[in-house]
Amino acid sequence: QSEPHSLPETETESPVDISLVIPLLNEEESLRPLVQKIRDTMDIYGRSFEIIFIDDGSTDGSMAVLEELHAAHPEIKVIQFRRNFGKSAGYTVGFQKSVGTFVITMDADLQDDPAEIPGLIAKLDEGYDLISGWKKKRFDPLGKTLPSKFFNWVTGRVSGIPIHDFNCGLKAYRNEVVKDVRVYGELHRYIPVLAHMEGYRVSEIPVQHHPRQFGVTKYGWGRLMKGFLDLLTVM
Repeated sequence: QSEPHSLPETETESPVDISLVIPLLNEEESLRPLVQKIRDTMDIYGRSFEIIFIDDGSTDGSMAVLEELHAAHPEIKVIQFRRNFGKSAGYTVGFQKSVGTFVITMDADLQDDPAEIPGLIAKLDEGYDLISGWKKKRFDPLGKTLPSKFFNWVTGRVSGIPIHDFNCGLKAYRNEVVKDVRVYGELHRYIPVLAHMEGYRVSEIPVQHHPRQFGVTKYGWGRLMKGFLDLLTVM
């Protein structure tokens, strides 16, 4: 992987309560409302935070929007890949850059709700190290939900971890987890499994899921097959 490009920081790095790590690909229409939702939530929550966006080789206007947001909000950091490397690469770089006591991952398409952040952190405070969101009611096409259900069933049976939604983008971690677990290829799907195998305590909570407002899904049966090959690697 070639060295990713980062926009210059407006301030020196210092610890914050929460780092949000958000990989994205062609989500220009979602970025402004997403940042507003995050800022609204964090203003009420009263925790210091940073937002780390990783542009995974977008070909639309996402990077221009990110540059605008970065200039307007000092808590926003932006990393740009020169081409599409995949979500695992995005997580890896975002995790390396994160300085928060807790790390939240979410997708950039507005289907994950930033209002769930306090609940995720509260569950971590019960003594867990990783909390995975569980989209009990999903607003996705069958071409995404059916492969996902099959993937979750197989992963749960093979790994022995009793959670329902391994691949939900909305997760909360203690910082030591993201610094310890290494992901590559398509292994971001198996972060709960990898963390569990390292001895970390994993749980889940139901989270709100919203219909996609803009763009198209990047998931399907082709990525599912790659995912099962990676499951063999993990086990």
